[in-house]
Parts: sequence; structure tokens; C-alpha cells
Amino acid sequence: MDTCILSTVYWGPVQYYTKLLSFSHIYVEQWETYPKQTFRNRCVIYGPNGAQPLMVPVEKGSFHKILTKDIKLSYDTTWIKNHLKSLEAAYRSSPFYEYYMDDIWQLYQKPYTFLLDLNWEILQLTLKWLKMEVIEVHWTKSFEIEGNFSDFRMSIHPKSGKMADDTSFKPITYTQGFEQRFGFIPNLSILDLIFNTGPEARTIFVNSSK
Repeated sequence: MDTCILSTVYWGPVQYYTKLLSFSHIYVEQWETYPKQTFRNRCVIYGPNGAQPLMVPVEKGSFHKILTKDIKLSYDTTWIKNHLKSLEAAYRSSPFYEYYMDDIWQLYQKPYTFLLDLNWEILQLTLKWLKMEVIEVHWTKSFEIEGNFSDFRMSIHPKSGKMADDTSFKPITYTQGFEQRFGFIPNLSILDLIFNTGPEARTIFVNSSK
């Protein structure tokens, strides 16, 4: 199988990005019924108190009736400001914080209506950082897809109980900012890897997929 289907993610975990190098044809799901409490609207960084989730609020509604492509962002709270402050607290002392943070600031200055639009911009920016711009990623055209493919839409999950076994992913350790307090935490947001390792990030997650 050389085709995989992924969910959309908000600064997804390292495991997610290893799939972009493992398959020739990559699709991101947009026609599913939106599931709550997934990486679609959250990520996990390494904060001063350990693993720290960051959640993007979406407009409330009957999620069991709404497609992912129709999920709108909610701006009732100052979540962008809060996320930027959390990233600063977590990574301002990391080796490559200043190098990448300007791009992140600029990304959040754009107006986004839909969650998919924000996540797509994040994906493109991350591919640029990792020098993977040549990789083509496409939206699914329907939920039901014919043929053989690897389906990661629900298997890469923030809840360990819902995370499927993935023998092709073996995270490589790297130096993390608060590692001396809490030890190494694997498979955090790609931001943790990028802020801490910079240009070496790609080599590390490539080795994690062997």
C-alpha cells in the first residue's frame, strides 16, 4: 500500500509527520463527522509542568451532525494569545525558538474561519520548515474511499487508550527543555521537536519511522 489517509491536525505529534515520508499518496480527511477530543483541534507541548495540552475552541453545535470541513473556529476566548504565551513559556529557552517563532506569529495574524484552513496553513508551514515542500497532500473527495490504503484517521490519538499500535513508529530521543524535571516525553507536538532540534528535526523523525 502506498496510500494513506490522515486526519487534519493542529500542530500534530511527531508520529503524524512520519507518515508523510512513508507513503507516496497522502490524503487528509475532510468529510468525516467531526470527532471531539482529538488532535484535530489540539496538540501537546512540553511545558514547565510537563505535558501540556493546547486546545483550539470551535463553535458549539451538534458535532454528531457536522462534517470536519464545516467546523468553524470560535473566537469567544483569547485562545491565540494564550497559545502564544504557552509556547513562549515552554520554549523561549530552546535553541531555535527565535528562529521559528516569527513564522508562527505571522500565521496567527491571518483571519481563519474554518479549522481546516488553520490546520492546512500549519501543515504547509511545517513542511517548509522540514524541507518537505515537494510532498503533495490532497483533501479527500469523499469519506468512503475505494482501494487499499492505510487509515490513520482515528489511530493517531491524544488518548493512549485510543492510540492504535504502530510498529513503524519508534520515537528517537532528543534533548527537551524540561527533561531534567520530568524525563523525556515522546511523540509530542512537532513544535517540540522543531524548537529543540531545528534543522536536525527531519533526520530525527525520519529515523523514528524506521
